[in-house]
Amino acid sequence: MEPALNYNYKVVKQFAVATVIWGIVGMLVGVIIAAQLAWPALNLDIPWLTYGRLRPLHTNAVIFAFGICGLFATSYYVVQRTCQVRLFSDKLAAFTFWGWQAVIVLAVVTLPMGYTRGKEYAELEWPITILIALVWIAYAVVFFGTLITRKVKHIYVANWFFGAYILAVTILHVVQGASMPASLTKSYSAYTGVQDAMIQWWYGHNAVGFILTAGYLGMVYYFIPKQAERPVYSYRLSIVHFWALIFTYMWAGPHHLHYTALPDWTQSVGMVFSLVLLAPSWGGMINGMMTLSGAWHKLRTDPILKFMIVSLSFYGIATFEGPMMSIKTINALSHYTDWTVAHVHGGALGWVGFITMGSIYYLIPRLVGEQKMYSVKLIDLHFWVATIGVVLYIAAMWIAGVMQGLMWRAVNPDGTLTYTFVEGVKATYPYYAVRVLGGFMYFSGMCVMGYNTWMTLRHRATVTAPIPALAAAH
Repeated sequence: MEPALNYNYKVVKQFAVATVIWGIVGMLVGVIIAAQLAWPALNLDIPWLTYGRLRPLHTNAVIFAFGICGLFATSYYVVQRTCQVRLFSDKLAAFTFWGWQAVIVLAVVTLPMGYTRGKEYAELEWPITILIALVWIAYAVVFFGTLITRKVKHIYVANWFFGAYILAVTILHVVQGASMPASLTKSYSAYTGVQDAMIQWWYGHNAVGFILTAGYLGMVYYFIPKQAERPVYSYRLSIVHFWALIFTYMWAGPHHLHYTALPDWTQSVGMVFSLVLLAPSWGGMINGMMTLSGAWHKLRTDPILKFMIVSLSFYGIATFEGPMMSIKTINALSHYTDWTVAHVHGGALGWVGFITMGSIYYLIPRLVGEQKMYSVKLIDLHFWVATIGVVLYIAAMWIAGVMQGLMWRAVNPDGTLTYTFVEGVKATYPYYAVRVLGGFMYFSGMCVMGYNTWMTLRHRATVTAPIPALAAAH
C-alpha cells in the first residue's frame, strides 16, 4: 500500500516510548533532590549533583522530556485520526523527534555543569533555545499542515487545544528567550529589572497554562471519550471552555509577583484574571467527568479510565487552589513556602502525569495491533501506588507550607519574630521525609509502566494502519 494511505504510527510510537523513558529519568531525579532536602549529605560533595544543579534538570526532564514527548505522541496520533489523513511531512515529523531528543540530551549535559540562564523553566542557554525554536517550527508545520490537508470538514475540539498550545508556546519561547550571547555558554537577557521579572512570569505561568493545561486538555477531549466509549458530554461547552481558557490564561502571570517591585495594578490584574480562570477550568473538568454518564461502572474494571478520571479530579483541585493562592491576602501566607510546591505537584503529578499515563496506556497497544497492554493488573498496581504517592506528597507539603507561613510571620508582643528561620526548617524536616516516600512511590509506579510497556512492545512491529477509504474518497 502507498504510505499516503496509511497513518504514520512510527513517530507516534517513538514519542510514546520516549515519554515513558524520560518519565522514569525525570522522576528519579525528583526523588534524588527530594531526598537531598531531607538529607543534604546525599549530594556527596559533588558539584554536579548539588540541589541547585539537579533541580532545573528535574523540571526540564518532567516538563519538556516526559510532558512534551507525551504531547507530541498524542497530538500526532489525534490529528491524524480526526483529520483522516497521514501527517503532513514524514521527514519533518522525524526531525521533530530526533531534534527534541537532542534538546533533552543537551539539557542533561549542560544543566549539571552549571550552564544556565537562571530563569524558571527557561534555564537552557541560547544555542539550545535556538534548536528548540527550529524543532517547534517544524512541529507547527507538521501539525497545521495536517489540519489544512484534512479530509474531514470539521476540526475536532482536541485539535483546537493542541493548536493553541503549539502557537502560544512559539510566542512565549521567542519573546522570553530574547537575549544577547556573550559566549557559547553564556548570554544576558534582553530585559532588565522588573520588566525581566514580568516577562519571565508571563512566560512561566503560561508554560503551565498552555503546555501543562491546554495541551493535556487535548488528550482529555480525545482519549476519555474513546476509553469510556461515550461522546463528549457537551460539545458546546468544550468550545466555550476553549475560548474562555486561552483568552484568560495569558493575563494571569503577575500573580507570581505579589508584594514585589511590580506595579500594584499589574499584580491586581494578574489576581483578577486568575480568579476568572476558575470558571473555564471547572467547566472543562465537569465536561470531562460528565462524559462518563452511563459508564461509571467501567471504573471498577478499567484502570486506564481510573487514571483519566482521577487526573480530572486533580485538575479541579489545582485549578481551584491556584486562583485562591493568587488572592493577595492568601498569597501573603503561601508565598515562598512549600504550599506552592504542593500546588505545583498536585497539578503536575496528579493532573498532567495521570492524563499522560492514561493516554499512553491507550496508545501503546494500538500502535502494535493489540487491544490492551501486556498486563491490566500492572496498570491497576501503577494507579494505586501512584495515587497514594501523590496524596502523601501533596498532603505533606500542604501541612509544611501552611506551618512555614504561620511560623515566619508569628511575632512576640514586643514585635520581634517568635521563631528563627532555622526553627522553621527544623519543623519542616518530617514532612520532607514523607515527601521522599510519596515521590518514591510515584517513581516506582513509573517503573512498573516501563516494564509493562516493554512487555507490550517487545517482538512486535509497528502496525500498518490504513486510512479509511471513505475519508480518502471525500
